[in-house]
Amino acid sequence: MKLKPVSLDVFAEARDEAHVVLANLMGRLAPGEHMVRLGVGMDGQERPLSATLSVTVEGDGGPDDLVGVEPKHFDNFAFLLACGLAQTLCWGVMYLRSPAAEQAGAAYAIRAWDLTWGTLSECSAARAAELIGDREPAVFADAFGVHSSAEEDDEAIYPPVAYRVL
Repeated sequence: MKLKPVSLDVFAEARDEAHVVLANLMGRLAPGEHMVRLGVGMDGQERPLSATLSVTVEGDGGPDDLVGVEPKHFDNFAFLLACGLAQTLCWGVMYLRSPAAEQAGAAYAIRAWDLTWGTLSECSAARAAELIGDREPAVFADAFGVHSSAEEDDEAIYPPVAYRVL
């Protein structure tokens, strides 16, 4: 299947939305080591493209927590996400693996988002378990919204964190 070209304006909007998605995601993370994985594919493609982003959050769970990512991995992840958001014929899944709460009974908690028609949609815990399966031994949780909304002030969507190089 051959994809239709996407205009530079459409890709610029998708790139901006990818950064908003990642900012909203990282702004909701508790202290600890997190892993975000993304797979993007299309019909007729043998294997989806994938990207992984390690995120370290240090602090006490407040707004001044320090969020660390490796810049080259962040850029690759953001680029692949922007491609999936810009090209509506793509499909995929993004999931977040985080340390589980002590009462959860597993080492990790997983939340997932479906990528279809250029939008990341929150998955229920049951849908996340269906998408991820046994690849990750974890408890599954309902995902939260990561897109911007028309009511939000552009400056208010970014978490008040300092980024550092790992």
